[in-house]
Amino acid sequence: MRSVGGTRFQAFRPTLSDFVVKMKRGAQVIYPKDLGPMLLLADIAPGHRVLESGVGSGALSLALLRAGAEVFGYEIRGDFARRARKNVQEFLGPEALSRYHISERDCYDGIDVDGLDRVALDLPEPWRVVPHAAGRLRPGGLIIAYTPSVLQATQLRESLERGPWALAATVEVLQRSWHIAGEAVRPDHRMIAHTGFLTHARRLPT
Repeated sequence: MRSVGGTRFQAFRPTLSDFVVKMKRGAQVIYPKDLGPMLLLADIAPGHRVLESGVGSGALSLALLRAGAEVFGYEIRGDFARRARKNVQEFLGPEALSRYHISERDCYDGIDVDGLDRVALDLPEPWRVVPHAAGRLRPGGLIIAYTPSVLQATQLRESLERGPWALAATVEVLQRSWHIAGEAVRPDHRMIAHTGFLTHARRLPT
């Protein structure tokens, strides 16, 4: 608690959700309403080896690292990669960087990390990564992709149907807050509706 100019303020450390919305960015971020579901749909757990592409400003990286994963990030833009690394260090501290391996690479050209448990994508054409992911994911591993357009999600699903994948599904998360003041209870007039589609699937043994 501090007093400034006669006004008292109480400051709290921002939550990860607060930080993602307000952090410095070079690219559009995946927002908290989708980050949480992505962690659960991909079943992220401590020690998982996760390939993430594209990294952008690091919002998904932060969520993955906070959940205990080791993240191998591919980002084609050096300025985005540097911004993501700074955001991770600022919020999670320098110790998190030991689990954050970010490279300036194009995931469309292939993946050079073996023994992956998960692949997480935020790319315009994620279907181009599906064959690469199949060759690097452990049997039973999961792929998840965030796509703003339903046409992107459709083309991704078509690529997954060609195998070796199972249990593919696509969901959309909508967030609606409520006004609650005494007996006045109603949905708020505005909601966070469409941001993107989350598509996930499990790699079959071959």
